[in-house]
Amino acid sequence: VSLKVCAGETVAIVGPSGSGKSTIGRLLFRFYDVSEGRLSIDGQDVRDVTQESLHGVIGVVPQDTVLFNDTIRYNIAYGRDGASEDEIVAAAKAAQIHDFIAALPNGYDTTVGERGLKLSGGEKQRVGIARTLLKDPPVLLLDEATSALDTETEREIQSALRKAAEGRTVITIAHRLSTISDADLIVVLEDGEVAEQGTHDALLKRKGRYASLWARQSSEEDAA
Repeated sequence: VSLKVCAGETVAIVGPSGSGKSTIGRLLFRFYDVSEGRLSIDGQDVRDVTQESLHGVIGVVPQDTVLFNDTIRYNIAYGRDGASEDEIVAAAKAAQIHDFIAALPNGYDTTVGERGLKLSGGEKQRVGIARTLLKDPPVLLLDEATSALDTETEREIQSALRKAAEGRTVITIAHRLSTISDADLIVVLEDGEVAEQGTHDALLKRKGRYASLWARQSSEEDAA
């Protein structure tokens, strides 16, 4: 795989299960290192920097946001030590969850339960987005961030994610192609290799792997 993500761009990585999408995210975080080639950020091989400094500049919104059995305030504030109340509220507003929190009897002091079981999937994701926005990382990794949500909730979360992406370099690992059609570059992986890459419109015109995936998902959504 040879891939370049320019600063400030949104690059989407798509492909069938087992094609290597999540592996790229794990390599980016140095959960393990490449055995051949190199993975660099701003010209620096990630093997030459500490994991702590690397993790400090990358924010992740995963498919299933992990929440602690504590207050909503604590779960958002976990994004950055020493954040003020105003900063926490600003992050919640940007993630479009402040109004929901403010309407709760205990507001930001509401406990979310074990793994956030008192919140819906969409609410958990918004708390996770707020946490990432509070961290304010220059690089954002969206790892199938909306694939566990229903279509209506997904559309609502997408606007919060677009807000989170402003001014950042974004790598999106996506299952649903409808969520990444506006990406600057779409990379299609297959069997651990780049099958094709380009913009949404350019890939549709090629009538290749991406176009067939798009047609299949569109027909499935229409049927649903």
